[in-house]
Amino acid sequence: MITKEQALLTKEDFHTRTDLPSWLYKEYETFHNTVTDKSFPCFFGMGGELKGELRYAYINQDDWCNLPFAVEGFLDLFKLPNYKRHGLFVFVEPSLQEGSIEDYRKQFWDILQFLHEVDETEWPEGSPRDPEHYLWDFRFNGEPIFVFGNAPAYKKRKTRHLGNAMVLGFQPRKIFEGLEGTEKGGIMSREKVRTRVEAWDQLPKHPDIGHYGDPSHNEWKQSFIGDDIEPIQGKCPFHHKSQA
Repeated sequence: MITKEQALLTKEDFHTRTDLPSWLYKEYETFHNTVTDKSFPCFFGMGGELKGELRYAYINQDDWCNLPFAVEGFLDLFKLPNYKRHGLFVFVEPSLQEGSIEDYRKQFWDILQFLHEVDETEWPEGSPRDPEHYLWDFRFNGEPIFVFGNAPAYKKRKTRHLGNAMVLGFQPRKIFEGLEGTEKGGIMSREKVRTRVEAWDQLPKHPDIGHYGDPSHNEWKQSFIGDDIEPIQGKCPFHHKSQA
């Protein structure tokens, strides 16, 4: 049986372990080279990768059993004193043929639904179950987490293209403490990053990008934005178990 220690990977594991899938080594190298490019707009991702503070995991197309163990192990880091602003990046085995944005978006939500279905922890009372609520958050082990998707189908928004694999980024809300969209520090850092993102992508900020807690904002929509400047239409594919 797999353990949290085996499922959750560090930067060093890509240089010392020989039991990982061959495709993963290649995709990690592309990820590393992309986010450590000096012009890469996300300071958080660049700094975390250079300092070895990020964590990684992978799932195969037909086997996602690694994921719950990896996320649980990742969340354990935040129980430690002096936890850092870690991020978890999950690589999905590349498909034989590249899909469309919609293909990857569907798989993204399928993966989060799978995680939710195997989660044994009840969501706290009072936390919204409906993604249409402006305070809705995805949760695992009771922890609110912002999850966002990157995929090879992004051709214009290059900041969301990290290689041939879809890559899911997991950021617990805890790492945003002091950097919320309503705080001065948060507003300044977000604006800096977004200005750099627009320069990299050569596209305006996507209309669904906002900040958590804004009553006019749906958090789920910025989890997997379009490769355009069109607002996402329709309902969120995620369904809480209590509403299934």
